[in-house]
Amino acid sequence: MKVQQFENKYLAQYSYAILSENEKQIVLIDPSRDPEPYFRFADDNAAEIIGVIETHPHADFVSSHLEIQNRKGAKIYASKLTKAIYAFYPFDEGDVIEFGKIRLRALNTPGHSPDSLSVVLEHQGIDKAVFTGDTLFVGDCGRPDLREAGGDQEALRGHLAKQMYFSLRGKLASLADNVVVYPAHGAGSLCGKALSEASSSTIGAEKKHNWSLQEMQEHQFVEKLTSDLPFIPAYFPYNVDLNKKGAPGFSSSVENVNRKIVNTQAEASTLEEGLWIVDVRDDKDFKKGHLSHSVNIMDGDKFETWLGSIIRPGESFYLAARDEDQLMDMLKRSASIGYEAIVKEAFVVNYADQKNPPFDLEHFRRNPQSYTIVDVRNATEVKEKKIFPSSIAIPLGELRERIKEIPADKPVAVHCAGGYRSAAASSLLSAELLGRTEVYDIGEAIRSFN
Repeated sequence: MKVQQFENKYLAQYSYAILSENEKQIVLIDPSRDPEPYFRFADDNAAEIIGVIETHPHADFVSSHLEIQNRKGAKIYASKLTKAIYAFYPFDEGDVIEFGKIRLRALNTPGHSPDSLSVVLEHQGIDKAVFTGDTLFVGDCGRPDLREAGGDQEALRGHLAKQMYFSLRGKLASLADNVVVYPAHGAGSLCGKALSEASSSTIGAEKKHNWSLQEMQEHQFVEKLTSDLPFIPAYFPYNVDLNKKGAPGFSSSVENVNRKIVNTQAEASTLEEGLWIVDVRDDKDFKKGHLSHSVNIMDGDKFETWLGSIIRPGESFYLAARDEDQLMDMLKRSASIGYEAIVKEAFVVNYADQKNPPFDLEHFRRNPQSYTIVDVRNATEVKEKKIFPSSIAIPLGELRERIKEIPADKPVAVHCAGGYRSAAASSLLSAELLGRTEVYDIGEAIRSFN
């Protein structure tokens, strides 16, 4: 038997292949959008992918379960509570998948969502590992506020938090201490608040060190779990719906996006007015020259998160890059959250009609009162430390909806914690406030004010 962990570092997401070396058969758990790494693993081991288990319909990434079923004939297993549109085999408490000497049994562990599963791996009659999805992480547990829409949100969140309390204690904590914990996410994921950098753990270690498994009353757990939750990117409900339907094939969907080069004003004039251009180039190159109505979401570790927070699900947009290699890479990363479907066109940008005015940092230091300062960090960051007393705090994910809160009677200076978010925010504000006031990006210089 072999367990292979795969990581999508940009989404801090883990998926798994469980291989029966005797039977040459594989069952996958929570595969990412691109199925090729799993196909290569199967080929390298001369094995057949016979099944895919979805621990729940994911909010933060698109799964390749339907493509794997269509291309390899693998069975999809999920809780009957998912109400998925694609054909699947119900996999709930009492259900077992057996291949070789491996038995996979389902545990219904609601809390992150009503339909969440954990999967216990039993080998030769002994529990060896548990794949906990978004229920139990290393050092944390899943949020109860990402999946449910409509109705009384606070009541739904509280109900799921109570379910999480019992799923952790009544189901997972009752497993043997030496059972290995394989979560669906690690540090950096928005599916929890304080995930560890470690990619796996054990039940025993989590019972000792994970706050969510410590002794406390239900009401104490619920209060702690539901307080100071990170923001929810706009694309999360979109991904839940897409995963319930099943996404189209990864490579074919990416290849279907029209690609070109924009070298001249005439070529730029063919772009549809009013659509956002997501320019993924470095902020220094962007400031030297870019096209009108562009937002600078740089090619960085959190590109997917901010793309799916700034561009609304279903909102058509252009994707612009410095060269063909970067363009294809960022198209694929857009596809990991299903956004390739709303890319109007993707192009290499070699022409610019806009440039950012130079920012006089020393003038700003001496005269901060002469600027409207906008802080686009998250609420928890601002709560911990406000850098400029007079600043207006609007998290980047809310900026498009709250632009009217920013007065245009003075130049605007934008900051975050390190420069990535402020590049996106300042470019967005520059486009929206064009002709009304100048917008400057404090960028990396913000570190000198801390």
